[in-house]
Amino acid sequence: MKVLMLGWELPPYNSGGLGTACYHLTKALSKNQSVDIEFILPYEADHKIDFMKVTAASKQDIDTFLLSGNAYDSTYFYNLAKSQSSNLNGLSLNEQVNLYEEAVASLVKDSQYDIVHAHDWLTFRAALRLKAQKKWPIILHVHSIESDRAGTKHGNPLAREVEAISLMMADRVIAVSEHTKRKIHEDYNIPLDKIEVVHNSIDINDIEPLDLDNAYKYISFMKKFGYRVVVNVGRLTIQKGLPNLLNAAKKVIEKAPKTIFLIVGSGEQYFELIEQATSLNIGANVLFADFQRGKNWRDAFSIGDLFVMPSVSEPFGITPLESVAYGTPAMVSKQSGVSEVLNNCLKVDFWDIDEMANQITSVMLSDPLRDSLLINASSEVEKFSWDNASNKLLNIYSKHTSEAMA
Repeated sequence: MKVLMLGWELPPYNSGGLGTACYHLTKALSKNQSVDIEFILPYEADHKIDFMKVTAASKQDIDTFLLSGNAYDSTYFYNLAKSQSSNLNGLSLNEQVNLYEEAVASLVKDSQYDIVHAHDWLTFRAALRLKAQKKWPIILHVHSIESDRAGTKHGNPLAREVEAISLMMADRVIAVSEHTKRKIHEDYNIPLDKIEVVHNSIDINDIEPLDLDNAYKYISFMKKFGYRVVVNVGRLTIQKGLPNLLNAAKKVIEKAPKTIFLIVGSGEQYFELIEQATSLNIGANVLFADFQRGKNWRDAFSIGDLFVMPSVSEPFGITPLESVAYGTPAMVSKQSGVSEVLNNCLKVDFWDIDEMANQITSVMLSDPLRDSLLINASSEVEKFSWDNASNKLLNIYSKHTSEAMA
């Protein structure tokens, strides 16, 4: 079975969970010897991937490509800001979408595939074009929709239009959670029976080992004096609910003053959040570490006593699973997909600042509670595997390729 994958990013050049999910899904799929995958990206880079063919849609390098933004930008506001700046060069994100669509059509004009599998709205137009020109069945995989990314029901009108038309025209829609499935139905009136849920996952064997020398020296030093650490790793955007976490942090610090909040990530709310921490008079307890990869990223998880993901609307959210794998229990918002599959974690409504603070405080003041949460979560996460997701995808592929040949 020849599968054409259309995606916007892969590690190590990913801005979030989209690239990570695409990587692990394709890696798991490739274990099946009957599956041959070609993955088309909008940029040229060496991903050191040997289990599938990775093709660049254009010759632009990764640095040039990233000037256009990333898969999570609210493009309506990003392009408005870009048009007012003379310091940014290159294409807008909307122009990148147009270039990608044209390039994909040209690249595959003399090729034959059994199915097209496209990830998120940036690649959906290219998939629709192939469906129209080649009559290949298309599977559209929704990792997030515009109302998630924008934190409201609005956002970029172009993205919403692309999502509405594409999801209606798709042969099958895949959602990363029941939460996302409901959102697709509510936002675009796509029939529920057209949407298949394939949860994201984690493979414990893929977790890189830690070393004893944690990169966060100051925090390691403070922990010797009884300090406990709350960690958040992710994009600093309206979707992620960080203002609520900082408001809860103030209440936590009042009851457990030896608590440090480590915020790892970048995004448009970066300076706003720093200002908020200052105005709440908790600046001494809140550390902003910016975007991290590799050892610094892994060590952020491992130094924590509790990982908190307070997202307003999170299609899935792999980071709590990664946190548990690196030795830190998690709290997640009930408005997240991961809350559907991870049972041994704390759960709270994103808007309930008092309850968020109460649960965090309980863990900060009770090492036995922290340890119990981690033991139970670890035994659960050890059973997770991307193979379950890939098996579901193979069944979907088989159904729609059979229908196409009938």
